[in-house]
Amino acid sequence: MSIVGKKFPNLSVNAMNDLGDTFKVNVLEEAQKNNKKVLLFWYPKDFTFVCPTELHAFQAALEEFEKRNVMVIGASCDTPEVHFAWLNTPKDDGGIEGVTYPILADSNRNLSSRLGILDITGESYDEETGDVTLEGDNVTYRATYLIDEEGTVFHEGVNHMPLGRNVQEFIRLIDAYTHVQKNGEVCPANWEEGKDAMKADRKGVSDYLSLN
Repeated sequence: MSIVGKKFPNLSVNAMNDLGDTFKVNVLEEAQKNNKKVLLFWYPKDFTFVCPTELHAFQAALEEFEKRNVMVIGASCDTPEVHFAWLNTPKDDGGIEGVTYPILADSNRNLSSRLGILDITGESYDEETGDVTLEGDNVTYRATYLIDEEGTVFHEGVNHMPLGRNVQEFIRLIDAYTHVQKNGEVCPANWEEGKDAMKADRKGVSDYLSLN
């Protein structure tokens, strides 16, 4: 179920950073207390294939996010210890050495299950034992959440496992939402920073379409 327009879940999760520190992160509090936007991206597993390309791509764009007062947070269901091992594996060996933003370790799946982003394709129930067996890897899809300074989700998206994300699209979405916040205008299709936005009324759309 979509949480766009709603507050992000108020839940603290273990996290790891490149220094080897394990600490708690509450995404909602990070946004509200620091008056920042947050980009939270989930990926399936450490030490896999598409995943390190995404973590390095977000790191390469980190300065652009920071200029926009946006905190970047990665997340998977791996443990903090596995995150730290991956953070210490060189890029040339498939690792994410050089990544500096925090990575959530939702190993108990409390947050990812609440968000409904786990790869569970089905389940079966054994009437004799009462056991439930899950089908699927029970890891997260490539889900992305953009959260504003009040903790409200203004974008969510989910990719299947083989499909890597376009980091620049999230920068565009952040720019668009910031424009809406500052100017009270809405952003039409394919809007980018510097292009015309429009008033959210009949005249506004008529004026925009007549010029575009």
